[in-house]
Amino acid sequence: FKRREMVILGTQYAGEMKKGVFTIMNYLMPLMPNRDLPPADRALPLHASANIGPDNDVSIFFGLSGTGKTTLSADPKRALIGDDEHVWHANGVFNIEGGCYAKTVGLTREKEPEIYDAIRFGSILENVGFDEMTGQVDYDDVSITENTRVAYPLKFIPNAKIPAKTEHHPKQIILLTCDAFGILPPISKLTPDQVMYHFISGYTAKVAGTEEGVLEPEATFSACFGAPFLVWHPSVYAEMLAAKLDKYGATAYLINTGWVGGPYGTGNRCSLKYTRQLIDAIHDGTLAELPESEWEEMPIFGLKMPKNAIKDVPKEILRPEEAWVQAGQSKEAFEKQAKHLA
Repeated sequence: FKRREMVILGTQYAGEMKKGVFTIMNYLMPLMPNRDLPPADRALPLHASANIGPDNDVSIFFGLSGTGKTTLSADPKRALIGDDEHVWHANGVFNIEGGCYAKTVGLTREKEPEIYDAIRFGSILENVGFDEMTGQVDYDDVSITENTRVAYPLKFIPNAKIPAKTEHHPKQIILLTCDAFGILPPISKLTPDQVMYHFISGYTAKVAGTEEGVLEPEATFSACFGAPFLVWHPSVYAEMLAAKLDKYGATAYLINTGWVGGPYGTGNRCSLKYTRQLIDAIHDGTLAELPESEWEEMPIFGLKMPKNAIKDVPKEILRPEEAWVQAGQSKEAFEKQAKHLA
């Protein structure tokens, strides 16, 4: 940090450059504008995507690689601020990168139109296979690695916010996880204490394509959803987040983009269509208007999950034990898996 130099060894993965810069920001930002200010008034670096709605409501999406930060923040109804690295400071939020670095494995225009259409002259594909005779790209080709990527400037997203900053503070905090064990609900409403717990633990499952050697999902924990990039102790960032949430009154939800109806290999990954509808329900006030009587606390984990269907998302999808039973598995198997995960 003193020499302001960064050295990358043993890899040609372009992601290391952006993460190196993010590590520097994780050192500098908590000291800004003055390290003696209260936590709520200092700059908090976030391993998160961000977008803003027509009513200037800012949403922050925390999540590790493979949980849906880039996909879910690219929303045609909202302006994209950025897909991975931001700073929440006393005067709003700004994006660090000025561009996006999206996964491309299995990419189609139908599933992710904003990202698909951003791939044109000026974007850079990494590790993606293509026909050398025709130049035709094959997004299903994982012969090099499953971690295929595209880098493109923010301006390639039609509804990107340029410049990538806003004077408005986050109204919604969305913590993303990819639970490969099929236990966590697709959406949960979090208390302030639960936000801190999930922020500090940073639970998800490593999935194929995000790290070398990972062929089967496995539970992993990454403090503040960005442990490799933290410079200060995780409690420093957690204290700042807690103070900002208290000051600005943002609501918080846990979104599981992982498996429903059973673990990996038995159940299915939650449909992107359903996840997008749940995100819409956060943004349009559907969930905020639900009375407490429409939420039920999940045993073991204490998460509040909806009692009934939300938009077109069926009740049994939103309630993990019911999803297991509908898929032909027993309640006892679900409880055993839940206790194992806990």
